[in-house]
Amino acid sequence: MKHWLWLSVGVLALDQVSKWLVLAALAPYEVVELVPNLNLTLMFNTGAAFSLLSDAGGWQRWLFTAFALAVTLVLVIWLLRLKPGEGWLAAGLALIIGGAVGNLIDRVLLGHVVDFIQVYLPFIPLALFNPWPSFNVADSAISVGVAMLIIESLRGERGLDAGAER
Repeated sequence: MKHWLWLSVGVLALDQVSKWLVLAALAPYEVVELVPNLNLTLMFNTGAAFSLLSDAGGWQRWLFTAFALAVTLVLVIWLLRLKPGEGWLAAGLALIIGGAVGNLIDRVLLGHVVDFIQVYLPFIPLALFNPWPSFNVADSAISVGVAMLIIESLRGERGLDAGAER
């Protein structure tokens, strides 16, 4: 299943190219409205998801770097051990790997992750995550990959339940 690593490479390339284009084009916190409720806004995240530990003083950079390396290694091993026919699971893992490495590169080279996609969710009260915390292509790939893993696990559980009824 190693051919799925090309998806990881594609995500990584798209992530890094998009970040460098935004870094070249926008000043920090500059807002460019693409369509209503969707902006490009250059931001820097020294923390994890939702800026967790962003004000921790710098040590979190290396914690998140080590965590990303460990998770990536485990996911690559898992991917390489999959059997033919487990393409959905392989695609989900490849998306997560590509996204994790994309943010890892930012953290190591820049000391922070470059975020630039800003979404306003008009159906959510203003006090609750509005605008939604900025994110990037890597974050999107990780989110889609995790959703695919959850769907696969639910499909697997239904298969086990159906087999138990026989």
